[in-house]
Amino acid sequence: MTAPSTFGLSTEARNLHWLLSNLVEEVPGVHSVTVVSSDGLMLLSSDPGLATAGEAGPKRGPRGSSADLATIVSGVASLTTGAAKLMDAGGVKQTMVAMDEGSVFVMSISDGSLLGVHATPDCDMSVIAYHMALFVGRAGHVLTPELRSELRKSMESAQ
Repeated sequence: MTAPSTFGLSTEARNLHWLLSNLVEEVPGVHSVTVVSSDGLMLLSSDPGLATAGEAGPKRGPRGSSADLATIVSGVASLTTGAAKLMDAGGVKQTMVAMDEGSVFVMSISDGSLLGVHATPDCDMSVIAYHMALFVGRAGHVLTPELRSELRKSMESAQ
């Protein structure tokens, strides 16, 4: 994985990048990870479209684009939130979509922000859900409006 540059970012932003990188590198079966704001904009990404030195090619992500994963996460969250409202079921905590060739997990962080993971079809869902919950627990309290703004500007300047 090639992580985006964290040069010039606050300590909190660098810590979130580190947590995201650890989620991808340490959890078996994870292809890519993204954090999306409540308005659907990508705040953090594992950048799955890039290969590191020595890799044969890019990691397999949705169309090879972190922006595509952010779009998918935002759409899935919108659909499940609408369904929960129609069923008077309260807030959505986590959504998992299992497909023939992969899985997508979406978990609420705070203030409508979302953590999305694209994983292999044979991943251990409980392990991924556990590590996502750890990320949410560590990131949720620091994802302030100021930090979200900093992360958004960082993503815009990287494109």
